[in-house]
Amino acid sequence: MSAPADRKHRVVTAFQRHLANPLNRRLPFQTLLETTGRTSGLPRQTPVGGRRVGQSFWLVSEFGHRSQYVRNIQADPRVRVRIAGRWHRGTAHLLPDDDPVARLRALPRLNSVAVRAFGTDLLTVRVDLEN
Repeated sequence: MSAPADRKHRVVTAFQRHLANPLNRRLPFQTLLETTGRTSGLPRQTPVGGRRVGQSFWLVSEFGHRSQYVRNIQADPRVRVRIAGRWHRGTAHLLPDDDPVARLRALPRLNSVAVRAFGTDLLTVRVDLEN
């Protein structure tokens, strides 16, 4: 990763970790992705933007394999997703062969604009929902 991209990653993740995510987690209808911490084993909730299509939930990670939730998925793909205030269990799949820019066109516009603007290594994630 280039120095400007690395700097962008550090700034954006610090902002998300300390300001945006704690606030967004409190919003009752914010979509959340819950993974299991790969080291701690504790539940980790990350606000995400995406869209449910049938029995799948689609999202694009703005930092790809550098995202903590992506690294947690690699260790344990069993996740939960809170959509419209309701929790769903599922299995997450990382899709490096999917075109994340094209995928963003089918996802909520505001989130997609932010992911394109702040992201440095886009990666599509699909969660197959169980319920």
